[in-house]
Amino acid sequence: MKKEDIIKVGISIGDLNGIGSEIILKTFEDSRSLDLCTPVIFASSKVMNFFKKHFSSKISFYEINSLHQIAHGKVNVLNVWKEGVNIQFGQEDKKIGEYAIQSLEASVAALKEGHIDVLVTAPINKHNIQSDTFKFPGHTDYLNQQLEGDSLMFMISENLRVGLLTDHVPVKDVPSHITEELIHQKIKTVSTSLKQDFAISKPKIAVLAVNPHAGDNGVIGNEDDTVLRPALEKLRKEGGLVYGPYSADSFFGSNSYQKFDAVVASYHDQGLIPFKTITFGNGVNFTAGLNKVRTSPDHGTAYEIAGKGEADESSFKRAMFTAIEIFRKRRDYNFYSKNPLKKMSR
Repeated sequence: MKKEDIIKVGISIGDLNGIGSEIILKTFEDSRSLDLCTPVIFASSKVMNFFKKHFSSKISFYEINSLHQIAHGKVNVLNVWKEGVNIQFGQEDKKIGEYAIQSLEASVAALKEGHIDVLVTAPINKHNIQSDTFKFPGHTDYLNQQLEGDSLMFMISENLRVGLLTDHVPVKDVPSHITEELIHQKIKTVSTSLKQDFAISKPKIAVLAVNPHAGDNGVIGNEDDTVLRPALEKLRKEGGLVYGPYSADSFFGSNSYQKFDAVVASYHDQGLIPFKTITFGNGVNFTAGLNKVRTSPDHGTAYEIAGKGEADESSFKRAMFTAIEIFRKRRDYNFYSKNPLKKMSR
């Protein structure tokens, strides 16, 4: 593979007291991964060498102080900071949260400037990252502000893709957030992503109801009849293959999801509980709808096993390979969309 064809994968380090460092090390101990991508870890050589020693890793790092020094065939570590860091595995620490944000901000800036092609984020602690200058409930909301487009949390695996109408919203506020405009925006984002990022020309999308039993004709809430159904009908009239609303309690247990290219849930736990139950360890969190590609593993910091060498890197590795695959498919889609084949003259 030519050097120019190798995807540059930026990696934000996440919470240093969690399992992020371990799953990153385990991913790149397999040198074959360097045939597919050039990793750039946004942290510091001091902290990465601490992790290397702690986990008895044989990985070799290439220390850089500028993104212009990125070297193919090596695991690059960009020094976002140079001072030593007090690592206490499994502990929530405000200072550690500050390092997580430094890494994230530096990696997103590099993504915007084209120094890296895609971004894979290691898990953060949503509590210790909060500050006067960073007030976001998670990666998705921050990326939505920094990048172009309208973000959508899209959980994906080999056999299941779940998008969300609302993500980090309290359950009591969900109905007030679900409007016809939001439904159209999110479902069209899912449809576009399925076409450009997954090469599905005519995607079929299922939508889950807001209320139990889709409201039972208004007995258990009327949002499904007054907001969701009319919005879906309008999308169908526009040519969308959109179906529902389906009662969420039986949708996954009956394997109905297998009939669709994606499922759109009304709120966070309605979609993520079944997704993680079905795919845990093999799922990927993909931020669809933006002009850049970002993925992450489908789990959190896992403080309870941090530093013990027990973390499974499968989801992080899958997140990295998924980001590379989506980048290539999107690049092909954009190329062929801009350069349609001319009809042959007879």
